[in-house]
Order: sequence, then structure tokens, then C-alpha cells
Amino acid sequence: MDLRLSLVRRYLAKEASMLALCAEYNVSPKTGHKWVARFMEGGAPNLVDRSRAPHTQPNAVSEDVVTRVLELRQKHDDWGPKKLRGWLCENEPTRRWPAASTIGEMLSRRGLVTPRRPAARRPCVSPPAAAWVEPNIVWCADFKGWARIKTEACFPLTITDGFSRYLLRCDALREPRTEPVRDAFTASFREFGLPLRIRTDNGAPFASKGLGGLSALSVWWVKLGITPERIVPGKPQQNGRHERMHRTLKAATMQPMASSWPAQQKAFDRFRHEYNHERPHEALGQKAPARSYVPSSRRLPPEPSDPVYPAHFVTRRPNKLGVIAWNYGQPVLGKVLAHELVGFEPVAEGRLQLWFGPVYLGLLVEKPKGKHLLIKNLLPMPTP
Repeated sequence: MDLRLSLVRRYLAKEASMLALCAEYNVSPKTGHKWVARFMEGGAPNLVDRSRAPHTQPNAVSEDVVTRVLELRQKHDDWGPKKLRGWLCENEPTRRWPAASTIGEMLSRRGLVTPRRPAARRPCVSPPAAAWVEPNIVWCADFKGWARIKTEACFPLTITDGFSRYLLRCDALREPRTEPVRDAFTASFREFGLPLRIRTDNGAPFASKGLGGLSALSVWWVKLGITPERIVPGKPQQNGRHERMHRTLKAATMQPMASSWPAQQKAFDRFRHEYNHERPHEALGQKAPARSYVPSSRRLPPEPSDPVYPAHFVTRRPNKLGVIAWNYGQPVLGKVLAHELVGFEPVAEGRLQLWFGPVYLGLLVEKPKGKHLLIKNLLPMPTP
């Protein structure tokens, strides 16, 4: 400021021309004339640096918009900027809402954003769900671990539609057994119809260590015209959409668990409604899953039926012990296939591929006048 005041005073005292003074003080003539004009308007105090901020901000966020965003965030404290903006644009479209980055800055300034640790770099895995182009092609099912309601273990069973992420079911079960799980699927089939495939992990009651990984539950699915689809053991990312939903479910309803079974189921039901009808999903263009899901046109039949095989197949039904009489031997298929219609496909002399509907069971190798050898889990499933 001393330099500016010295230049102005010398110029007003006519000690030198503006051009000479500016050359001496190493400023432009335009700056020199500006300092003189400011001095004439307000004296020496007017020579201080001024803010470069614009006098008006046409894109500034109004207080009522900030208030509405914060109200919604308070109601859904696990929603990020993209979900908040997606919900507001969808449900209150008459107002102009700021960009997601601006909403993120609002939350950050108020300490409402928890910094995340950077994710470890992992090798890229090709998405196994690339063919899910419409609802009901694949449903995903799993248990969200288990937790205690007082002294009893609770096993939340969840079923989602792979394409729309629609949460079809979220039931608090006391045991992860076939009967209650089958009841839950029956209710889902009656309400939403049948999918083409159901993707699960390799645990009970979805799968077993028997031929084809079949369990009593998956045998029932096959007889309804549904193909069981299992992820590779130790590869939960192959069911990543479902696992991501589980993380949200746990944070919203299981930390802590409710004090009673009815209260916990009510918490699951509230979460399911919000997840389906309110919570925006980034992969769906920030739309709620209910906007993308429609029930299946394949309805639950009164009774399951036997699989249908091509004409060149030979069919047999194992006895109650899962044993089939075949020429000179008695291959054991397991009790889970007792009395079920199994298909034998001749592929070479003395070799037959075994199928239960679309599920490959293994290769039957005949030995002349001797026992049959059933090779299981040693050969890859044949290419269709």
C-alpha cells in the first residue's frame, strides 16, 4: 500500500508524468490510473487489495435447496450425493437441484461425509451377469450371515432380481433348512412368477456335495423349469450385486438387531419397501428398482413335473436309495435323486452322460461284464 500511496501523491504533486512514474514503480499505466481514481474516491484506505470474488453468483445454491437436501440426508443417512440428487430429481422435478458434486461439498462442509480408505487394486474380473438384460432371467439368493435375536440365531434369507436389483424377499428364518427356504421361494413364485435361473453359492440348502451339486431344493427348482446356477467357490464377486445389497441391509437393519422376531421382520419389511421404491440405484440411472422390475409371465404350476429329455436319451428312475439297475452294474446317484427321472445320453461306445434336466451329473463308463464306474466332478460340463 505504501508503494501505491507514494505513486499517487507524486503524480498529484506533478513531480513526473504517469508514464515515467509507472516505469519507475514497475506497474502498467492502467494500474497507475486505477490507483489514482481509487484515491480520489475514498482516500488512502481505498488503495487496499479488493476481493476478486464476483459481486453476484447466479449459480449459487439457495438456502431452501440446502435445507431440503440436508433434510433428506438426515432421513437417509447412508445415501451419498448421487442417490440424494437422483431421488430429488425423481420426486421433486419442478425444482432445480445442484449437481451431485455440489451436494457432496455441502455434506463435506458440514462433516456429514466419512472419508473412505482407498480400495486395494484387484485384477479385473469379467462380469458374470452380462446377459441379464431383463427382469426374471436370473434371481439371486443367499443368507445374510446370521445374528442373534436375544438368545436365538436369525438367518435372513434374501432373494433379488439380478437385472433390476428388486428385493423380492427378506425373511428372518430361524434355521437355514430346506423346508422354510422352500416356503419362502413358494411365496415368491406365487407373487412374482418364475425366473429362468436362480444363482446361489454352494452352501446348504441351495446345493450339496452330490452329483451335479444338487440338493432337494435345487431338484425342486429343476422340476419347476428353473436352472440352478452356482458361483465358483470362494468367488463371492460373481454374485456381487446381491452381496452389495447385503452390506446396505446389514447397516440399516442389523446393527443392532431388534429385540423380538416380529420387530426384526418389520425392520426387514421397511427396508425392503424403501430399497425397492425409494432408494435410487446408480446402475439404474438413479432410479429405484421398482421402476425397472415387472413380474414374470411364467406362473407357478399346481405341481412340479419331470424334466423333458430329447428323444435319443434313455431315462431311468433311481430307487429310494438313489440306485439304478443298469446292465451289469448298479450306479448310485444319491438319495436326492430318488424316484426322479434321470436322462442317459449315449456319447460313445460304453459311455453315457447323465443329466437331470439341464444339470450335468457326470459320465457313466461301462465295463464289460463288470461294474460301472461313475465319474463325478472330474470332467467339465460338455459344451451345449
